[in-house]
Amino acid sequence: MKSLLALMLVSTAAMADDGAMLRCRQLTDAPARLACYDAIQLGAPVAAAAAAAAGAAPAVAAAPTRADLERNFGKEQLAAPVKIDSIETSINGEFDGWVPNQRIRLANGQVWMIADDSQENLSLNNPKVKIERGLMGAIFMDIDGARTAPRVKRVK
Repeated sequence: MKSLLALMLVSTAAMADDGAMLRCRQLTDAPARLACYDAIQLGAPVAAAAAAAAGAAPAVAAAPTRADLERNFGKEQLAAPVKIDSIETSINGEFDGWVPNQRIRLANGQVWMIADDSQENLSLNNPKVKIERGLMGAIFMDIDGARTAPRVKRVK
C-alpha cells in the first residue's frame, strides 16, 4: 500500500512538471520562453505531490510575461534568474539632453537616473530610447540622436 501511494505521488509530481514544461514549449517569444523555463521551480514536483496527497490542488506559478519583465527591468536583483537584455520606449516631449544625476521619465512610466559623469546637450522631440544591459550589471540608455549612451540606474 505504501509503495502504491509513493508511486502515485511521483507520477502526480511528474504530471505537474510536464504541464509547466508544455506551457513553456508553446511560447514563441524566445526571451519569454526562456523566462518560463527558468521560472519552473525545482522543488515544484515535490510540493505538487505533497499537495495532491493532502487533497489540495497544486499551485503552479505562472511564468512572467514580456510585459512583466519590461515593467521590472532594472529592478531585478543581480542573482534573479529571469531577466531580459533590453527594453525599448521613448521620452515624451522635448528632450534637451542630460547631466550627471539627472532623472529621466520615460513614456512607459519608468524613471531612470544618469549614473555616470557624462552629459550631452541635445534638441530632440519624443526620441526613441533603448535601455540595455552591459557588462558587469551596468545598464545604458541609448537615445536616438545622442552621440553617447549614458550609464543609468532605475529609480522608479
